[in-house]
Amino acid sequence: MHIISQIVFILILAAGIYLFSAKAGYIRKNILMGRDEALNNQPKRRWRNVLLLAFGQKKMFKNPLVAVMHFIIYTGFIIINIEVLEIILDGILGTHRLFAAPLGPLYTWLINFFECLAAGVIIVCVIFLVRRNVLHIRRFMSNDLNGWPRSDANYILITEIMLMSLFLSMNATDTLLQSRSYGHYAEHITGNFLFSGNLHFLFHSLSSEQLAYTERSAWWLHIVGIIAFLNYLPYSKHLHILLAFPNAYYADLEPKGKMHNMPEIQKEVLYSMQPELIPANAPTETTHKFGAKDVMDLSWKNLLDAYACTECGRCADACPANITGKLLSPRMIMMKTRDRLEEVGQKRKAMQNWQDDGKSLLHDYITAEELRACTTCNACVEECPVSISPLDIILQMRRYLIMEESNAPQEWNSTFSNIENNFAPWKFSPEERDQWANG
Repeated sequence: MHIISQIVFILILAAGIYLFSAKAGYIRKNILMGRDEALNNQPKRRWRNVLLLAFGQKKMFKNPLVAVMHFIIYTGFIIINIEVLEIILDGILGTHRLFAAPLGPLYTWLINFFECLAAGVIIVCVIFLVRRNVLHIRRFMSNDLNGWPRSDANYILITEIMLMSLFLSMNATDTLLQSRSYGHYAEHITGNFLFSGNLHFLFHSLSSEQLAYTERSAWWLHIVGIIAFLNYLPYSKHLHILLAFPNAYYADLEPKGKMHNMPEIQKEVLYSMQPELIPANAPTETTHKFGAKDVMDLSWKNLLDAYACTECGRCADACPANITGKLLSPRMIMMKTRDRLEEVGQKRKAMQNWQDDGKSLLHDYITAEELRACTTCNACVEECPVSISPLDIILQMRRYLIMEESNAPQEWNSTFSNIENNFAPWKFSPEERDQWANG
């Protein structure tokens, strides 16, 4: 029976790893569809960002109470899963509490620590469910989350409650069986654990055989649930649990107010002002594509941002355009970019060689009205807890509208014309510049 159990466990584990690896490879290919962007400078600052922003969640602490709760649920879930290593080895080797004997008293201390975190995760998940569904907080009630995004968040919270409850139930029944000196449970006497020991009253009425069945059921459901959860992550907004770390590492280190210029345009302006600088062998005509129309025109970092988005809505809450009722929502910019990227990825996978499907991120997913509402204030970038930049995507698509489609409101065209002719947004001669300050 033990051998059959081991074989079943190994098959489930192998299937889970294979499916997750396949999906991870698919997401990686999608991200690499973006154009190249060099982001490997200043490694010390980048690793510092990983430590402070991804693991330490520094930006979350603008709201200390919510930050502490989020830190508990995030780090708690990650650290508790260290215990999964023992479960996996037990499943493969057919052992029970493999690390109990080698670690001795330290083992009991570790499980007690994990149980404290598990209890914290359960409490915080319940609070977050109430915040999302009862308190009517604006960013959670937004139409941005209608449909699957709202359900997705609730499913994850409920799943985490179930997994932590199974972990505590497994320990409670195990220690109760130890106290009864039942079968192999008596081989490693760990003593009662901090939280699960208080759950014994729920199981006291069960016979030892029923307890053993309950313990094994909790063990199997816990580990299979974690494998299923791992494979659900790539389809969920909670993929940020994994991608927050590379996203923080590759975050832009430039000052937030600095926009990246287009070298081709800079040269054109420079040569128009100083023709003598034009190289003698300069090509007379050069074809360039300005800005971004579809996901393939964005950088791989933009596409990584799309997958790393937590859909928390802090960006939209801080956006002045969104607050005043404009169509723009930085959160939706990221969600629509991810939706389009998934669509393109699926079609590429099906057709092997990509063929234009007649659709694009600009216009079919994100409208010109949304893009024009942006004030480029960087509030969304400042608020994002995992260093996502919706603004960079907005700027690239706005550049495509202006430079490729000549699509701009008349007021903008007047400003562009004045800058081109007068080197300023106003319709005054450059020779009269010194008179503008008079009076």
